[in-house]
Amino acid sequence: MEVDILEFKVPVENNKTVFVWDIQPSHTEANIYDGLFRVFSSFGPLYLLKLSPNAPPNPPGFSALIKFYSAAQASKAQRQTDGRSLFQSSPLKVRLSSKHTPHFLSDSSRPLSHAHCLELANHCLGFNGWTSDIITLKELTDGEEGDEEEEEEEEEEGGGRRMRLRFGCLLQLCFPRHRRTTRAAAVVEDCFTCTGPDVLLQKRCKIHKMVREKALVQAFSRVLLLLGEGKVMVEVNQTSDQFLPEQTEGVLQVREFVPDEEEDEEWDLTVS
Repeated sequence: MEVDILEFKVPVENNKTVFVWDIQPSHTEANIYDGLFRVFSSFGPLYLLKLSPNAPPNPPGFSALIKFYSAAQASKAQRQTDGRSLFQSSPLKVRLSSKHTPHFLSDSSRPLSHAHCLELANHCLGFNGWTSDIITLKELTDGEEGDEEEEEEEEEEGGGRRMRLRFGCLLQLCFPRHRRTTRAAAVVEDCFTCTGPDVLLQKRCKIHKMVREKALVQAFSRVLLLLGEGKVMVEVNQTSDQFLPEQTEGVLQVREFVPDEEEDEEWDLTVS
């Protein structure tokens, strides 16, 4: 059985990119976009669909760039759509990208955004195919930044206090049907001028959301989706030693999860 592997990383390989030409301007741009998305997403989840009008001196019309997460799905889409009219009266020209990708890009491992992680997981696993739970979400600083001199200087400029908030989040990602679990941590910090309790509250809420999303992205970056014969399997990449993103710079210290350990073992967030 042939197995196609999908990673929660930005697809940069040429063999995952499809170009579509000869799109007629017989429909609105929104309708054309919807038609392209409907046709090509039937082959697999899409990372990107970009529709662009033809530039002069080309005749009126559109072209499209489509990025798949899977090279096999991109190839199948190209073979089965090239030369077909699909949603218009004349045939479309569909080609795989032949552009040379620089080596540093082909080896890129940039994780997906939070929105793309949710989109890919829901597309392949369904909305009930995975869950995420916050294990720990805590503030890692005392809040106020600087000494008395800094406070006086900032009071002279506007009366507000210079604050720094840093929050850490430890999150567990579960795939119940596949009996797979992984954990990840993230840290987000921000410096701002606090002019009142409402500003501080808004900033806290914003950082809470950001650190949760960052931890979820980090957890998904270790997940592999294996597709074959209409089935989806989930595996967790255990070879990665990057439990924490580089941006944390040692601020958050978390022990690696070991399945054989007792379930009541504590996970500690400490400031180094």
